[in-house]
Amino acid sequence: MKIGYARVSTKDQNIDLQIDALKKEGCEFIYEEVMSGTKAERPQLDTMLAHVRQEDVIVVWKLDRLGRSLKNLVALINQLMEKKVGLKSLHDPIDTTTAQGRLIFNIFASLAEFEQALIKERTTAGLAAARSRGRLGGKPKGLSPKAMSLACAAETLYKERRLTIHQIIEQLGISKATLYNYLRHRNVNIGT
Repeated sequence: MKIGYARVSTKDQNIDLQIDALKKEGCEFIYEEVMSGTKAERPQLDTMLAHVRQEDVIVVWKLDRLGRSLKNLVALINQLMEKKVGLKSLHDPIDTTTAQGRLIFNIFASLAEFEQALIKERTTAGLAAARSRGRLGGKPKGLSPKAMSLACAAETLYKERRLTIHQIIEQLGISKATLYNYLRHRNVNIGT
């Protein structure tokens, strides 16, 4: 069975072009989603993936409608191939139901792996170069100006003892762990 997946990022965008093309391709069912591609949670995609069966073919308008990144897309296609579910893109040279389409996919997968290795190498080299100049990588120590003002407010509210811990974190919009980190940063004696 051919199953379509159509996605637009905002309600202002029109999904009809994708739907029409998927129907023309013969999709018996089409999952529609209005969700940014950068969002990890996409309920319609998850529902579709849970319901596809062996020998089904997922059809998309373009690959960017399906994956958040090349790495995400490669992982998703691998997941489909393990389930023996095909993937066809109407505007990209990907059709994992054919030998040529699987070849193209494997080239994409290799490029994604190569890109990750390059990023890791560059990061390692950059950190080594910084260390050789006496600089350390990572997050700077201390608090940002905004966090510093929140820490000061947290200290004041905590020392006044008029509010409970829960009320303090609610009022400041921080977590309990962050409150205690702020108090430790301000050298406040945290008692029971």
